[in-house]
Amino acid sequence: MGRVYATPEQLAMWMGRPAPDGDAARLLARASEDVDDALLTAVYDVDDDGDPTDPQIVAALSAAACAQAEFWLASGDDGTGAGARWDSVSIGPVALSGRRDGPGDASGLDLAPRAYRALRAVGLLPGVIW
Repeated sequence: MGRVYATPEQLAMWMGRPAPDGDAARLLARASEDVDDALLTAVYDVDDDGDPTDPQIVAALSAAACAQAEFWLASGDDGTGAGARWDSVSIGPVALSGRRDGPGDASGLDLAPRAYRALRAVGLLPGVIW
């Protein structure tokens, strides 16, 4: 598993209400994976452990992870992305209906709008050098 950019406490502060018990850590881990996907071509300074050294970058990564998790909670998604793509999803015997676009943007990033803005604000989007 990769880095997790925010804690359940940070998510609660971001949302202005308690984070979901027991689920916040899992949502933030998945949200951080989506943030990492968006950062594939981003360039920024890191320490020996690979953690960003600029406090603005650290704050933006945390904000993006929180925004992504908040988006999923608001849309009824469980962090899989299925809730943002389908009106109705069933597991057995598999039924998907009402296809709709997810939160992604023109670049193909599958991020919530506020997560996208947090990364864009500090130049972390693909092809941008900070």
